[in-house]
Amino acid sequence: MRKADIANHLCETIGVSKAEGMDLVEFVLSSMKLTLQKGEPVKIAGFGNFMVRSKGSRKGRNPRTGEEIAIPPRRVLTFRPSQLLKEHVNS
Repeated sequence: MRKADIANHLCETIGVSKAEGMDLVEFVLSSMKLTLQKGEPVKIAGFGNFMVRSKGSRKGRNPRTGEEIAIPPRRVLTFRPSQLLKEHVNS
């Protein structure tokens, strides 16, 4: 499913124009991005949690040459689905 599909579904379900539907989708997604960029979690009841986790620096190895390399610290995005979403997908 793409953003356009979500916007079209909004148009059909709540009767807004396609432009308004796309604006709503863009607004929600940009709000989520800004919240995650600040390092705060996004919790959507009945769907799941998006969280930003910090990973420290570590040593890695180039598989081709075997040379050790330093992997810098970074932030990663994780998603944990809610129990309701898991049940819905598995039913």
